[in-house]
Amino acid sequence: MPVAQALSHFGEHALGWLAVGAAGWLTGRRRDEWAAGAAGVLAAHAAGVVVKRVVRRERPAFADIPALVGTPSRLSFPSAHSCSTAAAAVGFGPMVGRPAMSAVTGLMLVSRVLLGVHYPSDVVTGALLGAGVGSVVRRRLTRTEGWKA
Repeated sequence: MPVAQALSHFGEHALGWLAVGAAGWLTGRRRDEWAAGAAGVLAAHAAGVVVKRVVRRERPAFADIPALVGTPSRLSFPSAHSCSTAAAAVGFGPMVGRPAMSAVTGLMLVSRVLLGVHYPSDVVTGALLGAGVGSVVRRRLTRTEGWKA
């Protein structure tokens, strides 16, 4: 479970993905796309948190199987890690490679369930929400003439 736990820490509050976006932006190449990808990650994470607070679904709790990582709240649906990771796949995929980002997204989704902090429906819904928000943000920011980071 060390890989799953590392992914969990990386994805906490979308900070790892925002750091990837910042590092990409600092390369000086395709800055507008890196900035749009990072904005999509932030927006997707925020959308996940808002939905989570509206739905208020509790995380899985099994008496004989404890969760293998800590969580910032008791709320489960949707997975904010899945939201931000799917948004990162959409936003950073053109620069990093879509197959690599798809693989990381799959690992993140599976890891959240294996760690005992989400139901499968939490991660699938989170990924759909994140990919949708990330797509809209990327499309809007990269086609706007005035957006140049």
